Amino acid sequence: MKRTVTHLADGRELIYFDRDDSADRGAIDERELPPRPPASELRYDPLTEEWVAIAGHRQGRTFLPPADECPLCPSVPGRLTEIPAAAYDVVVFENRFPSFSDRPADLTAPGGLSEARPGTGRCEVVCFTSDHGSSFSALSPEQVGLVMEAWIDRTAELSALPGVEQVFCFENRGAEIGITLTHPHGQIYAYPYVTPRTALTLRAAERHRERTGGDLFADVLAAEREAGVRVVAANEHWTAFVPAAARWPYEIHVYPHRRVPDLTGLDADERAAFGPLYTEVLRRLDGLFGVVMPYVAAWHQAPVRVGRDLAYTHLELFSVRRAPGKLKYLAGSESAMGAFVNDVLPEEAARLLRAVVTS
Repeated sequence: MKRTVTHLADGRELIYFDRDDSADRGAIDERELPPRPPASELRYDPLTEEWVAIAGHRQGRTFLPPADECPLCPSVPGRLTEIPAAAYDVVVFENRFPSFSDRPADLTAPGGLSEARPGTGRCEVVCFTSDHGSSFSALSPEQVGLVMEAWIDRTAELSALPGVEQVFCFENRGAEIGITLTHPHGQIYAYPYVTPRTALTLRAAERHRERTGGDLFADVLAAEREAGVRVVAANEHWTAFVPAAARWPYEIHVYPHRRVPDLTGLDADERAAFGPLYTEVLRRLDGLFGVVMPYVAAWHQAPVRVGRDLAYTHLELFSVRRAPGKLKYLAGSESAMGAFVNDVLPEEAARLLRAVVTS
């Protein structure tokens, strides 16, 4: 793998990941871009004890442009994009409209019992392929492996930045999810705090260890593998299953069989085995109703400084589609109370996904 670091016209970092060591990455971004926005503002909610990022500059981000104006496609004469090269394998660059950044912040005084601090961190875009019409499910094992190398590289580098407490790699896919660009891509957030979901699961893992002496995530995986009824797919190194208490109509968790705190801990065999299993799972989702399934794919990794002995890196994938022509909306109970109601029996979801013919 060849890794090449360069910069865009406004100073943002761009990194090429290539399979071919001879790839020429000397193309220069010739656009005239406006100054980069200030960092977001973090405001503390005393009722939930959580931080909320306020990032007004994101209102102006690019929204569903036509394919011939896609900013994630390679640059061509007369149409310059975020990627100066005429072709690429995998590219990572700093988001032009970041939720967190290392820029100076314009803080306000929120008043009340809240407090504000800069939204220090970093947000990056990961382009999985230069093919605008492709999808993650269509990537070759070699291409998925290159994406995995990019995730690992960025997890290591972003974890070392001052003020970063957690690194989150994810993909939003489909208009139903609220995407703003259709090109196959994901994102990486380097948070300046430990996210609420991670803090909650680590507390549960700690209580489980105190009560049983076991590893919560490993015990969940072992129980699902033994029961089998909710397993969707598996190979020597990974298992994909629908969790017993799934919140979403079609929710699949993908676990490595060996506990590692974050993606950097995966060995070569585990990295290679991930792609074939994961793309199979994605094809099963797409084949379920014969339509492209919207989804969120989220890597859960250990925070940078806490809970690393408790965390178990894994991917959680879920779709908001519950039936042909029907979506799962987060309405009153879910949005207001955080109390999920799932319309699909997890065991039935797993059965339906296993029944999909993927070849």
